[in-house]
Amino acid sequence: MKTRTIITTFLAAAALCACGGPKSSDSKMDKFVSDLMSKMTLEEKIGQLNLPATGEIVTGEAKSSVGAERIKAGEIGGLFNLKGADKIREIQRIAVEESRLGIPLIFGMDVIHGYETVFPIPLGLSCSWDMEAVEESARIAAAEASADGISWTFSPMVDISRDPRWGRVSEGNGEDPFLGSQIAKAMIYGYQGRPGHQFETGEQIMACVKHFALYGGAEAGRDYNTVDMSRQRMFNDYMPPYKAAVEAGVGSAMASFNEIDGVPATGNKWLLTDVLRDQWGFGGFVVTDYTGISEMEVHGIGTFEEVSKRALNAGVDMDMVSEGLFTYIKGGLKDGSISMKTVDAACRRILEAKYKLGLFEDPYKYCDVEKAAKVVYNDEHRAVARRIASESFVLLKNEGGLLPLQKKGTVALIGPLANTAANMPGTWSVAAQHDRTTTFLDGMKETLGDKVTVLYAKGSNLTKDYDLEMRSTMFGRELGRDERSDAQLLSEALSVARRADVIIAALGESSEMSGESSSRSDISIPDVQKNLLDALLATGKPVVLVLFNGRPLTIEEEAAKVPAILDVWFGGTETAYAATDVLFGDVNPSGKLTMTFPKNVGQIPLFYAHKSTGRTLGEGEWFTKFRSCYLDVDNDALYPFGYGLSYTTFSYSPVALSSTEMTANGKIKASVEVTNTGAVAGKEVVQMYIRDVVGSSTRPVRELKGFKKILLQPGETQTVEFEIDVELLKFYDFDMNYVAEPGEFKVFIGGDSKTKNEASFNLS
Repeated sequence: MKTRTIITTFLAAAALCACGGPKSSDSKMDKFVSDLMSKMTLEEKIGQLNLPATGEIVTGEAKSSVGAERIKAGEIGGLFNLKGADKIREIQRIAVEESRLGIPLIFGMDVIHGYETVFPIPLGLSCSWDMEAVEESARIAAAEASADGISWTFSPMVDISRDPRWGRVSEGNGEDPFLGSQIAKAMIYGYQGRPGHQFETGEQIMACVKHFALYGGAEAGRDYNTVDMSRQRMFNDYMPPYKAAVEAGVGSAMASFNEIDGVPATGNKWLLTDVLRDQWGFGGFVVTDYTGISEMEVHGIGTFEEVSKRALNAGVDMDMVSEGLFTYIKGGLKDGSISMKTVDAACRRILEAKYKLGLFEDPYKYCDVEKAAKVVYNDEHRAVARRIASESFVLLKNEGGLLPLQKKGTVALIGPLANTAANMPGTWSVAAQHDRTTTFLDGMKETLGDKVTVLYAKGSNLTKDYDLEMRSTMFGRELGRDERSDAQLLSEALSVARRADVIIAALGESSEMSGESSSRSDISIPDVQKNLLDALLATGKPVVLVLFNGRPLTIEEEAAKVPAILDVWFGGTETAYAATDVLFGDVNPSGKLTMTFPKNVGQIPLFYAHKSTGRTLGEGEWFTKFRSCYLDVDNDALYPFGYGLSYTTFSYSPVALSSTEMTANGKIKASVEVTNTGAVAGKEVVQMYIRDVVGSSTRPVRELKGFKKILLQPGETQTVEFEIDVELLKFYDFDMNYVAEPGEFKVFIGGDSKTKNEASFNLS
């Protein structure tokens, strides 16, 4: 066993040193808020903690009708899901001109991956591995939302998940905490600005990191389900992106629906106070998720009154929809279960957020109708969205160099996802204007013009099961279910396919087949689509599978039969154009997977940073008795984390280290030479993984600790260098000390998580 003599840091101390800024360090803000609170009644303070829903967009089960009289009475601190600068301006006018103290409201919305200009779903966006692009997408989303009255977004969602059955993997950044942490920071910088420069302009809005915490670890991949894991796994694998968000200065945090150690997150004082505030130094405010307080009663830890008091005492500041705080705080003050100090602290945090946003200085800061007309969904933003979407797509297979396609001849575009506009933006695109989004079919025709003849047939419905299709096409995302028989649809598709030189099959999930409350126990391509694909392959024509999906799918059969597969996720409002750009070679794909694709659902959870067992299966083996394996499938992924092809090829030199010895205060450099060995320019994501060979607690077989995305011309070579210091080697040990232990470390650098290109060094 290693002796832990190097850089041992207790959990709380490490977090306090590393995270966030000081709580309420702005003396001017402190004085303003204190003066205001001295004038507020108890009812007005409680009102600041109340966040009802309003408007045309509803995200949860409940609906709340908000009247002007409640706003005038100071019973509401903010509203969410109201769209439009003119509408928001009028409600804000009531708050600041007709209430006693004129306290402005904060207006929030689920601006998840764009506003009206929609970018790829977050899982797709993460596959770009481009932090500048991620930040730019959030900056544009903030610019559009802020012009239309929104000052607060319930994003980024940074939950780590290793179970693709969970529908909300579409809203996150995949399975890896290191990459997830970098994306969390980039998103917050895009929304709020960089630390020290946050909220300096009217185009910056407040971010809300969610869902705190561990929501992606839900048992069985079923949404809202129980989460149960060790503290060691929490802090090593799931907590880093939330902590990174705090370090980036995120203004608010949302409690998750799940329980942690038997206590729902919304009422979990250890989570919301001990960790988030005391250990990490978070100085923003905590909001519940939709009806999160009232749902604790269903969890079985108390009456609505009891759980409402428990939530406030745990560290919740704002109650989304439940109105438990509004209803029960007074009673808690009377019976002593709630202190006035706790109420004041929550109220102060909400007022500070409004102060930071500049709402007290100009309540109408985010309500410029003329600006909205110029900024929202403009040509400049759409061009950026098209570019970023094209770099998020992952080329999974390209047998014989089938792609890119030539711009000539006849193409048959076939499949239930080929001629739908509403599904292209993907799930959680609540502000998207579907009538302005282009179908894949129309976008392809428009992009190719008269160079290529594009034929179309639907080929099949989304699925044979009518009820399943209805559940999978909610919120206006209908696919227009065709009432013809499966045989008739297939016959039409084959007739079209026979007239074409190449077939593009647009298959997979509908946009609402993933997302919140869209867990799936079977994550394969739906039945009738499989039959359609088999029939298209049987024509003997070359077939390109364009995969639409909000999660990794089990496509082992398809991967064995289809010569080319391009995963486009749901690429946002510009999906049609971006996909055409990649398919026909105007853009060389450079996306890399941020979540492992399993071969079948029985392998789940399957992720690259697993640990060795005492009976590990040998490399390349399938079944060996008395080893950790399956009888019916090997242990390997279909497509591993970090994987993605290009229209060119890259070679890597052996890993070079500046030294094979490293001290506690030292650093070493790891480098490789990467060469574009193909005929076209291309981007490569160079990935560095590290393995701690022997630990006082078992360590993963490798962990991502660095990445760089580079552009290389044909024949060009570039040296890519990574700096390794002791911080990259730390982890939480059995006693929850944050340590870097001496001993051997292996460094792997390559194009995906399976690279064998390695070198070793020792930490002394």
